[in-house]
Amino acid sequence: MLAKRIIPCLDVRDGRVVKGINFVNIRDAGDPVENAVFYDEQGADELTYLDITASHEKRKIMLDVVEKTATDVFIPLTVGGGIGSLEDIRDLLNAGCDKVSINTTAVNNPEFIAQASARFGSQCIVVAIDAKRCAGATGSDTPQWLKENEPLSYLNIDLTNGTPMWEVFTHGGRRAKGIDAVKWARYMEGIGAGEILLTSMDRDGTKAGYDIELTRAISEAVSIPVIASGGAGELEHLYEALADGKADAVLAASIFHFREHTIREAKGYLSAKGVTMRL
Repeated sequence: MLAKRIIPCLDVRDGRVVKGINFVNIRDAGDPVENAVFYDEQGADELTYLDITASHEKRKIMLDVVEKTATDVFIPLTVGGGIGSLEDIRDLLNAGCDKVSINTTAVNNPEFIAQASARFGSQCIVVAIDAKRCAGATGSDTPQWLKENEPLSYLNIDLTNGTPMWEVFTHGGRRAKGIDAVKWARYMEGIGAGEILLTSMDRDGTKAGYDIELTRAISEAVSIPVIASGGAGELEHLYEALADGKADAVLAASIFHFREHTIREAKGYLSAKGVTMRL
């Protein structure tokens, strides 16, 4: 059985690590490179940098932070935020990251994922999905390609099926797209995504636990690895996402950034619960 992974998430804004609740109420959590070195020493399996305002502010990716991190950190690094071209991916990989996380550009132009996967390999293409539970589509920003492509209309949220639904958002949770998150994950796998980074907007920063129903729904819908994100507040929450949510990895921020728990502590706890971990 493949080992499960613990991945600290470093949300970066203006060169600093920050953490919020439901994508707002931001507070400072330190220097990104210093945090990355600490987590490497603690035994984290991977690290993820997310430039949380790059797409919204239409800024370029943070190559300088990636280069500094790659010099001192030797575990896999994923970087997301503001990636809009194949050249952006090339620059990040050359700067030292191992995988890229793509959300807004994937929704605006799904073919980009196919192109990126073909050029760089699916193993380094992570599709990030920010999803929010809904009683029906709230999106007024449905992509034009979806409006014009009838065969893909099944991706829209279906109000008639009576099952739980989660809507895809972009731009750091600012724009609702009217796309069903579970169907979107399956579609992204089909055109080249190698991994799904799934964030529950409802649980982000709340420390109330991951959205297990959402995590399980997407984990069961795809065969590629799913990283659960949003809501970790206790070590038990990590276990629930891996065992009940069927995730392959857990992403967490607050409980590690503010030293409520350590990576070593989390791995020991999960291993004692029967979860296969790299210790």
